[in-house]
Amino acid sequence: MQKIYFVLLLMIISSCSQAQENRRANYYETFLEVNEPIDSMVVCKAKRELVTYHHGKKVKKYMISLGEESIGKKQFEGDMKTPEGHYFINSRDTSSSYHTNLGISYPNTDDSTNAAAHGLSAGGDIKIHGFPNRHIKLQEKQYLNTDWTMGCIAVSDFEIDELYKWVIENCPILILP
Repeated sequence: MQKIYFVLLLMIISSCSQAQENRRANYYETFLEVNEPIDSMVVCKAKRELVTYHHGKKVKKYMISLGEESIGKKQFEGDMKTPEGHYFINSRDTSSSYHTNLGISYPNTDDSTNAAAHGLSAGGDIKIHGFPNRHIKLQEKQYLNTDWTMGCIAVSDFEIDELYKWVIENCPILILP
């Protein structure tokens, strides 16, 4: 029974990876220009999408990469998962290890309480960011088509620059499974 479960799990992981590559290959919104403030965001981890809004109207969709352990909610520091829940953009930084970034207010009270109940830290320092500094151009396709972060949400350098410019202060972000 475990063997069948393992094979099914591998097939699902493989199909999710292929689906992400296909979405990136057919991705067209990268070239749409944002020209209004972004006042809310919704992440759908399963679809690898970040959708931005202005007064409830969709502004733009971004394809994203997640933490290396993309399934499940971040619970503890070092689990390589991306959080799920309601947060806010609480910081901005142009000098970091990953081009430019927007900070996400993880952990919230529920995240901290859950981790403490297990005697562990919830972690922190979760961002929306671009590529690692000093990457080589040839690595960008791999970064765009795989889950490679330590729990953050990654987009291209061009896309994080755009988000950095248009996302308002304390913008709410809902991260769904």
